[in-house]
Amino acid sequence: MTQESYKLPSGLSPYQESFYVHLIEWKHKYITKEPGSYHGKAYDAILPEGLQNDYYPLYRQIVEKVFQEHSFKPHKLLGVHLASSQAACINLFTPLLEHEEIANAIFPIIKKDFKRLATDHLEKGFQFEFWDETNPLNDHTPAAGTDSDIAIAYYNQNDDLCLWLIEHKLTEKEFSTCGGYRSSGNTHKEWCRSSALPKDPDKCYYQYKCDYKYWSLTNATLFNEEAFSSRNECPFLGGENQLWRNQLMGQALQDKGDYTTVHFSVVYHHDNPHLTDTMNRYRELLVDDSVFSSFTSKDLIEEARKINNPGLQEWGDWYSELYRIN
Repeated sequence: MTQESYKLPSGLSPYQESFYVHLIEWKHKYITKEPGSYHGKAYDAILPEGLQNDYYPLYRQIVEKVFQEHSFKPHKLLGVHLASSQAACINLFTPLLEHEEIANAIFPIIKKDFKRLATDHLEKGFQFEFWDETNPLNDHTPAAGTDSDIAIAYYNQNDDLCLWLIEHKLTEKEFSTCGGYRSSGNTHKEWCRSSALPKDPDKCYYQYKCDYKYWSLTNATLFNEEAFSSRNECPFLGGENQLWRNQLMGQALQDKGDYTTVHFSVVYHHDNPHLTDTMNRYRELLVDDSVFSSFTSKDLIEEARKINNPGLQEWGDWYSELYRIN
């Protein structure tokens, strides 16, 4: 079967198309050659309906444990689409975090202040689709709100309790953009496309319509107001929006005092060329860019391979084959 014969969505970038073809070929090799259907149209990267309750491509050894020990809201494409970023996130972190000694060996390499996993917090130290139930941003509803793909509780070198919020990306071209700007209820979108924001936060749909707490947390200690002035539109109109909201959630939790520090990171596929520019633009807005960091899934896999653990090696080989870690 040639690449041109695969049933693919339109508008894919060269990176996305090559990755989708890779996932499809993995699916054909290990699961089925039957396409699935999405909105009435057949696609090869979609699993057929009869297999969707099996939650492929979740790693078989963790499927039962993930749903028994962790409470999280599944994305609508989990178990449906081979390129599910949520599935890839669960596949990447669960085998590393479910064994405390493995977590304590690997994560200090990626995050220098990490001493040990705080298994007495969250769900044995970590939680998928994390948000704080006090709703510090006032933006969480059953249909919307700021979540981090995974939160990891840990003790730092001073034995202080800290939190690490992580957003995971796989094939995405961009981070989530501003929902307030996209809303049909926003009748003043020209304010978003001008220099009115953030000088006058009352012109933000998030604030005057939704009463979200984003701008009250966007202060001069975290964000560089001079950098805002260099933008001709709201600096959080595009992909920086999702990074901003996660950073604010972390700042709100740190201010609340439950954690000594809360750090925000992005983990992404090393071959994905689409996200770096947005992360660099976002760093320009920060007073201290050390509050935000990024690393790749390959970084974690390479550290895991250094550990002499047959089960971890087996998972690493499986993950690398599925997600093209080379």
